[in-house]
Amino acid sequence: MLPKARRALRTLAALLVAAATTASQSAGAAPGPAESPPPAGMPAGRDTAAAVDSPVRDDEEVVLFPSLASRQVDGTGWSVDVHAWIFEPEQDSAWRGLAVDLSAALPGLSRDDLDDPRLQRRLRAFLVDNERGKRLPLLAAGHLARLPRTGPDGHVTATQRLDDAAVAAARDEHGWLPLAVLPPPGDPRRFPGRALLVPPTGLSVISDIDDTVKLSHVTDTERLLRTTFLEEWQAVPGMPALYARLAERGALFHYVSSSPWQLGPELQTFLADAGLPAGSFHLKSFRAKDRTLFDLFASAEETKPAVIEPLLERFPGRRFVLVGDSGERDPEVYGRLARDRPGQVERILIRTAPGGDNTPERFAAAFAGLPAEAWQVFANPADVALP
Repeated sequence: MLPKARRALRTLAALLVAAATTASQSAGAAPGPAESPPPAGMPAGRDTAAAVDSPVRDDEEVVLFPSLASRQVDGTGWSVDVHAWIFEPEQDSAWRGLAVDLSAALPGLSRDDLDDPRLQRRLRAFLVDNERGKRLPLLAAGHLARLPRTGPDGHVTATQRLDDAAVAAARDEHGWLPLAVLPPPGDPRRFPGRALLVPPTGLSVISDIDDTVKLSHVTDTERLLRTTFLEEWQAVPGMPALYARLAERGALFHYVSSSPWQLGPELQTFLADAGLPAGSFHLKSFRAKDRTLFDLFASAEETKPAVIEPLLERFPGRRFVLVGDSGERDPEVYGRLARDRPGQVERILIRTAPGGDNTPERFAAAFAGLPAEAWQVFANPADVALP
């Protein structure tokens, strides 16, 4: 991320810190344990008490992010990733205070902009009162189980182990396993999610989001802020058609992005509206009160390998296409991964983002040692040659 963009987003983050603190104090966050490290897995079974004792209050909401599932090592079933977030939406007073500060502090935002419902919806996701210490009841393939306790950020990740028969009976026609967090009896809501069932072999696409499939203008501070919070998100022309071609070849998709989890629900809607394939989400943690604040501004060269390498290790029999853009460090990250795992990374596709370093010298250095057919830089997605 360019220094100007980083400074502007740091300003935004500082305002969110103050607003989130105010919202938490006024809402009276429920106390939780000092530490709640999630265990590696969670018990399965028909625990009916989990549904009866659901800790979800009527003023709280739960989001289940798109995850994935892999075959168990012994081949007897599936290991299903679960990622949930529980929070209480912020009070109007917190939003009003932030609105005044934002109009004065951020470039390109006016007081009129602050009345925009899209801006309010996207920023409010950063101002919620996260609920820690809650064990959510998860329904997966007919089985009820309790998740580990949510952390200070309201998030919890866990692994549900399910047998083949249960998954076969519950999976949909597109290869997804439906999931749901249940509220207490009498609450008609359901909080749905799903996990992508990824076989041991086949083709996977690991895709960036900003300026790869969604026009974000990361290299232009003012446009980045306006695009992220104010404007209707637009797909990069030609990318839905390119991904449709990959999907026709049986590819499954995994979206690895520097976008924070707070924007996850909006990104799911964007992918569907743009005609882009659904896929598992691998976004960035952001909590204004702790060190994850700084992770939001870390370089992709520092953070993306830590997400992509476990995917490659988890699916050693699958072939991978890595898709990114030249706006940040995707060429360098992908080039290094391809050199380290030549048998898995089948192809690298890099879109030339306006304002990025699109010189031949950069790409030659990033992909040094790789065969010419292993990578392609493109401006028009229609020109991409698929493996």
